[in-house]
Amino acid sequence: MEALVLGATGGIGGEVARLLVARGWKVKALNRAPKQGDGLHWIVGDAMKRDDVISAAQGVQLIVHAVNPPGYRNWGRLVLPMMDNTIAAARACGARILLPGTVYNYGPDVLPHIHEDAPQRPITRKGVIRVEMERRLKDSGLPVLIVRAGDFFGPKAGNNWFAQGLIKPGKPVTAIANPAAPGVGHQWAYLPDVAETMVRLVERAEALPLFANYQMQGHWDADGTQMPAAIARAAGKPELRASAFPWWLTLVAAPFVPVFRELREMRYLWRQPVRMSNARLLAVLGSEPHTPLDVAVRHTLEGLGCLTSGVRPSYC
Repeated sequence: MEALVLGATGGIGGEVARLLVARGWKVKALNRAPKQGDGLHWIVGDAMKRDDVISAAQGVQLIVHAVNPPGYRNWGRLVLPMMDNTIAAARACGARILLPGTVYNYGPDVLPHIHEDAPQRPITRKGVIRVEMERRLKDSGLPVLIVRAGDFFGPKAGNNWFAQGLIKPGKPVTAIANPAAPGVGHQWAYLPDVAETMVRLVERAEALPLFANYQMQGHWDADGTQMPAAIARAAGKPELRASAFPWWLTLVAAPFVPVFRELREMRYLWRQPVRMSNARLLAVLGSEPHTPLDVAVRHTLEGLGCLTSGVRPSYC
């Protein structure tokens, strides 16, 4: 089997690409500045150029669409054309499209408990674009697999709440910020678990509907304190307590820093519990891949360069 991964240098794209290779797939990765390693066949190209994507997709059975503009720059102008190029490439070679989904598609009207077919009425710019991406996929008539999960964290993930809001990558953990309102639960997704879930579903592709949409349970932090506590334990500082995330800073910086503007738009997801049902996923797989929280957090902090050598987690 052969796959094309768009966004192989990113968190979820990289995890899925490496796992496919480990499962025996030949994996091509399209990038403007190709790298080496991970067993991938790197191809020079641009996801914004349709001919590049169609050419790279020749002979593949799966296209992983995990490409995003870095730092949310030019999001509205770039995201939908890239999706259209992927659809065109999949139509040309008869491939299935795999898309990592997000909770941004949902507005406050369907919270806190979200089932797989909940109405998608987003209240943010990014959410509106994500809904349009999925609409185009469904209308394409192509085989599509969407796997939706909570906020990503993992050893090679940078553009997410864990790395941009809770801790500072590349530095020892001396402080933890908690974006959640007191007592509000939140859903997290460990990237290696998300990748494993996606690949297991791909391996059952023949049994999936044409437009397949699944959600993961991931790690459910019932009151918003469990993730910060796991970070403190992994850093060997169980006494470290999280402070409130400085939301005021996102307001001040939003006009100048795209990341802060996007973070502020997603604040509603931290003011009330957000929990997606994985019932449909369990019906197909029987169980959901799940790395224990302490293990997942430690690997994440190691990958982000936040643990100095010799740090012994407090749970050892």
